Amino acid sequence: MMMKGLSESDERVGLIDEEEEEVKPPPYAQLPPSSDQQEAVSGAQAYIAVGILCVVNLLNYTDRYTVAANLAEIQTYFNIQDDNSLAGLIQTVFIVGYMLTSPIFGYLGDRYSRKAIIAAGITAWSCLTLAGSFVPADKFWLFILIRGAVGIGEASYVTIAGTIIGDLFVGNKRSRMLMVFYFAIPVGSGFGYIAGKALALIFGDWRWALRFTPLIGVICVFLIILILREPRRGQAETGNRAMGNTNYFTDLRALFRNKSYIFSSLGLTCQCWVVGSLALWAVETIEYAYELQGLPTESVSFIFGAITCFAGIVGVATGTSVAQYLRRFNPRADPLVCAFGMLSGAPFLFLGLIVASSNITVAWAFILISEILLFMNWALIPDILLYVLIPTRRSTGNAIQMLVSHLLGDALSPWIVGFVSDSIRGNMLSPSSTHDHYYSLVYSLYIGVFVTVLGGGAFLATALYVEQDKKRVEGIVEKQRMQQENDAHTGDGFVN
Repeated sequence: MMMKGLSESDERVGLIDEEEEEVKPPPYAQLPPSSDQQEAVSGAQAYIAVGILCVVNLLNYTDRYTVAANLAEIQTYFNIQDDNSLAGLIQTVFIVGYMLTSPIFGYLGDRYSRKAIIAAGITAWSCLTLAGSFVPADKFWLFILIRGAVGIGEASYVTIAGTIIGDLFVGNKRSRMLMVFYFAIPVGSGFGYIAGKALALIFGDWRWALRFTPLIGVICVFLIILILREPRRGQAETGNRAMGNTNYFTDLRALFRNKSYIFSSLGLTCQCWVVGSLALWAVETIEYAYELQGLPTESVSFIFGAITCFAGIVGVATGTSVAQYLRRFNPRADPLVCAFGMLSGAPFLFLGLIVASSNITVAWAFILISEILLFMNWALIPDILLYVLIPTRRSTGNAIQMLVSHLLGDALSPWIVGFVSDSIRGNMLSPSSTHDHYYSLVYSLYIGVFVTVLGGGAFLATALYVEQDKKRVEGIVEKQRMQQENDAHTGDGFVN
């Protein structure tokens, strides 16, 4: 029997496949509307939830990049000034802890209270961040391990938070809310450089940069526990009707068959590779460029942070707005805008690295343009994930996407750039000179230019499949909604 709302041709091409049919709504007798999670979250409550999640996301990325803002000081403190490979491990180990636990939190986030998981995760990474500031100078590996554990705490939040927004809004309103939420990536990163360096200068010790965010983290935990209301999964699409879960292996099989999901994840992986390498090494590289020109280096972190904040606001807003406009004419607008951002950002990144040693003003301008173009993607990539996956698979899908994008992206890139830089510098005439430090880093950062182009190609491939994958999900959700309405009208599932 053909489902209402789907054409006969849609059913013939398998927009609702047998695997997705396994999603079953639980009986209404099991869903008393008494808990915080099960009552509809709407109006002001929904916007308050987004506001709280945005504050936590901002804190998350601020905390992450306070280390990058003070990398040279950290290397001096632990006596690893001439070992960029070890310095790169600070970010790599953090990302390893972050990515390896993402699938666990994705599984939990699709099945248990997301509010409780997020609160526990923020508490953990706040305490661990504070602990990292008290590590002695001869215990570098302890510092590395603590940063890896901080990554585990952050994974519990990042994996889940975006799916809550996906359950509160649909369509362009969802895109706008995700735009606000993902402002936190570049803005929080930029603020991390600014606040991290400022606190280090004020107190005369880089470790104070790690003692600022835990206090705000405690405040965020109270906001989540006392104010945040968690929606039912799929609330916005199903009218607050429940969708049942399939088993985990069925979820994984569905993800790996979803071409839009696969290619957009590869595009995100390339973006993470580039952003991860720049996040750790850009400031130090530009500081060497300043030294070559006889300029003071104290302002580099502040300028780079301000540029990143500005580029984040402009890039995320521009990417989302352009995509929303183009959706009227082209259902493939989101991945096409992502591809444009990656492919057009690559040459400006290349030019910025080339001219930094001779004209720092022009270099800052090119870096600003490249960041604006690269940041056009941040809100669009998670939006693609939300509309090509059914609600009860979104946390798992986000977790697997995080695992892949970080495993092959920013978990590797900081270490690879540091290792390649050390290898190049070891074959130069004066390995300890500022000149050789600078050029070895610039040459190793060129890798990111090529990875950026690969990411653009992945998003172009996403555009080939995104329309049909989105239709499939809309059909499944609509079928579930109609089935539950029919059950409600006939009294099916009620206990007398």
